Amino acid sequence: MPKVRLYSDPRERRKVRVRSKIRGTSKRPRLSVFRSHQHIYAQIIDDQKQVTLVAASEKDLSPASLKGKTKTEKAKLVGLALAKKALKKKITHVAFDRGPYRYHGRVKALAEGAREGGLNF
Repeated sequence: MPKVRLYSDPRERRKVRVRSKIRGTSKRPRLSVFRSHQHIYAQIIDDQKQVTLVAASEKDLSPASLKGKTKTEKAKLVGLALAKKALKKKITHVAFDRGPYRYHGRVKALAEGAREGGLNF
C-alpha cells in the first residue's frame, strides 16, 4: 500500500497542491518564486531535464537601482530582469509556479514585471 502524506502545515499543503498541477517542459518551463523576509528570487526551470535555465534575484540588481524602493517595487524589477534574461535565451512562454505563496503583493508584482518584460503565462 502506498504511503499517504498528510501535511498539517497549511503552507506545505498549498505548495504540494500548486506543484501537482504545474510541470515545466522544454517548450514551457516553470517560473518558480521564492520569497524570504528580505529578498525575492525567481528561476525558470525545465523539470524534464531538471535544469535551471534562468535565475534572477534582488542581489543581481545594482544597489543604486534598488535604493529607496519598497520590497514590492524591487520584486517588479526582479521580474523585469528575469524576463530580459529569458528573452535572451529565447524563452517566451512559462508556467507560473507561485509555490506556497498567495498571488498577492510581492509575488504578484514579480509576475507583472515578468509579463511587462515579455514573458507569457
